[in-house]
Amino acid sequence: MAYTNVQLSFDSGVATVTLNRPDKRNAISFALLEELLAVLDEVERSSALVVTLTGAGKAFCAGLDLNELKNLLGKTHDENVEDSSRMGNIFRRIYDFPLPTIAAVNGAAIAGGTGFATMCDFTLAVPEAKFGYTEVRIGFVPAIVSSMLVWQVGHKIARDLLLTGRLFDAAEAHRFGLVNEVVSPERLMERARELAAQLMENSPSSVRATKRLINGFIAGQLDRQISDAVQDNARIRTTADFREGISAFLEKRKPRWSGQ
Repeated sequence: MAYTNVQLSFDSGVATVTLNRPDKRNAISFALLEELLAVLDEVERSSALVVTLTGAGKAFCAGLDLNELKNLLGKTHDENVEDSSRMGNIFRRIYDFPLPTIAAVNGAAIAGGTGFATMCDFTLAVPEAKFGYTEVRIGFVPAIVSSMLVWQVGHKIARDLLLTGRLFDAAEAHRFGLVNEVVSPERLMERARELAAQLMENSPSSVRATKRLINGFIAGQLDRQISDAVQDNARIRTTADFREGISAFLEKRKPRWSGQ
């Protein structure tokens, strides 16, 4: 299958998936999500043993595409549920992917981009990388990713990151445990290959079984939390603050919140 928004390559047991919208800082479109799901299906059917996820150009993933953001304002409740479910499916697909996954974060990873980076089993990042769950700054709710973030970093740190919507750098992400290693830009992909090689020294069936075991500890709770998160995500899109937040962001002005 030919892909437009992502690239897929194989080398010595490693599948490299590259988000390929560099002119848009690899922002998330629904077309990109569909291709990413298709790519992961292709990788699962292949002989690859490890997956590396990275971004083309200077960014990893800058969050939701502006055009998609505009379109959210005119959607029905059912359409919002469908959209939210799609995001939930891609996060869960990355999180539960049977092969070990390595995020090589080469630049900004914002909102959904932070989600992509931290759903992987290992996250490597350059010092210049920026992260942030910025949804509350535009009247949105980081509902889907929050269900997984709390498991990763605990309630106190999750509240800090989700309620402030602030940006944080790779060093801070490393302190939180969201990033495994901070790596210089010239070494990023090399380090990802080294880590992949280390993983491939182990029994593939044992690695798959171990990952399945780890994920199974919270699978039932995650199912319920993500289901609730999809509804919360759809519900917030009906509020006046959501409409104001999106409009203010697109118009590059400070939002005037009504609390409704």
